[in-house]
Amino acid sequence: MKTLVVKCFLLLALVSSCRAADSIWDLCNKDSNISSSSQVSKNIDSLLATLVSKTPSQGFTTTTSSSYNNKEKVYGLAQCRGDISQTDCSTCIQDAAKKIREICPNQSDSRILYDFCFLRYSQENFIGKLDTAGGLIYFNVANVTETDPKTFDNELGALFDKIRSEAGLPKSQGLGKGKTKLTPFATLNGLVQCTRDLSELDCAQCFATAVGSFMTACHNKRGCRVLYSSCYVRYEFYPFYFPLDPAQTGPNVGRVSSLRLSP
Repeated sequence: MKTLVVKCFLLLALVSSCRAADSIWDLCNKDSNISSSSQVSKNIDSLLATLVSKTPSQGFTTTTSSSYNNKEKVYGLAQCRGDISQTDCSTCIQDAAKKIREICPNQSDSRILYDFCFLRYSQENFIGKLDTAGGLIYFNVANVTETDPKTFDNELGALFDKIRSEAGLPKSQGLGKGKTKLTPFATLNGLVQCTRDLSELDCAQCFATAVGSFMTACHNKRGCRVLYSSCYVRYEFYPFYFPLDPAQTGPNVGRVSSLRLSP
């Protein structure tokens, strides 16, 4: 089954205080072990250097690195959240490239996700392929009190229908974001993003799978993030995407739990 609680913690969540260096999910495939002195490991280092240098200008890069032997070829992808600056993108990708080699030093199939960026590499060609085989859910353990569950479900569904449609537009490059007022004093903020190598159909399918968790693990919760290699979706009662809304003030302090999604 896909529901193993792995950790709980207190979240003090203000976007202005978030650092790109705070990773929120990583995965090291233990079936892809390699030697640190192997050619594959050297190809990974070369690939990471390319991702670090090329991703910030466009916010997205796919690349490969190989030697004379195609069996040692490595595929890589890096993407920044579409609402952040080029400077923040560069910082995040640099942090990701450094951290992933620290936590997955001997695996050729590895990935890491931050609030601001995502980085992945593998000897298998995953580019352009939908991947929801494993992931992670974060949810606020507190329930919504501003309205009844049915009304909240309807408002949440309408918001995500809107931003998912926005993400499907060519100019949006897989990013959708928006907000809706539940009451004069409570605003629901939402964001979706898929990796830009996906087709429009695969992106929509990834969003549908992720948003489906809103009615299970996250039902009637005050916040939720569903993270996959191909996409992620998130909603909160505080502003977390840019530009920040000055009308929404105050940090959200809450207890957050997580569920790891296994294939």
